[in-house]
Amino acid sequence: MKIYTRTGDDGTTGLFGGGRVRKDSGRVEAYGSVDELNALLGLARALRRDATALRRDAAEPGADDLDRLLERIQNDLFEVGADLATPPGARAESHVRRLVPDDARYMEEAIDRLEEELEPIRQFLLPGGDPFAAALHFARAVSRRAERRVVALDSQETVGEGILVFLNRLSDLLFVMGRAANRRAKTPEPAWTPRSR
Repeated sequence: MKIYTRTGDDGTTGLFGGGRVRKDSGRVEAYGSVDELNALLGLARALRRDATALRRDAAEPGADDLDRLLERIQNDLFEVGADLATPPGARAESHVRRLVPDDARYMEEAIDRLEEELEPIRQFLLPGGDPFAAALHFARAVSRRAERRVVALDSQETVGEGILVFLNRLSDLLFVMGRAANRRAKTPEPAWTPRSR
């Protein structure tokens, strides 16, 4: 099977289960943003592995929990993308698992667990610090954009509640993971310094 099909040369793309839409449609914008987020999480994981290889002494017991969590999120995001690429009623709908709100529960548990190792926030934080942490903060911002795209789609077509809950919880988790990554790398969290008036 060739990677190119030429079927999208007219500016349209096929949805899972049939039907074609313009590539700038709200549905394509939504699952395209989810795909971008998934790719960014892959980059974050690669940065973490590089940093761990360079600083073997910096690895703590249980440090792989963030990588395992990201792997699970990436797999779930693939399902989010498939869900978004399959409009309700499409003939392939039976082949797609629709997310439910309870699918976000593990993220809430991870947030609670990670926050136990963090100092309370006393000021606004800037994205940055350790490269792995910075990538997680970048992913948080992309996650928020993906959520906005899905909310926009939901105003035009039905989107499952599970997707909305999942993306909302994910950005919170990525923020906490970014903080935890900085703490584990013994890198100070960049703080916002407002200019004096």
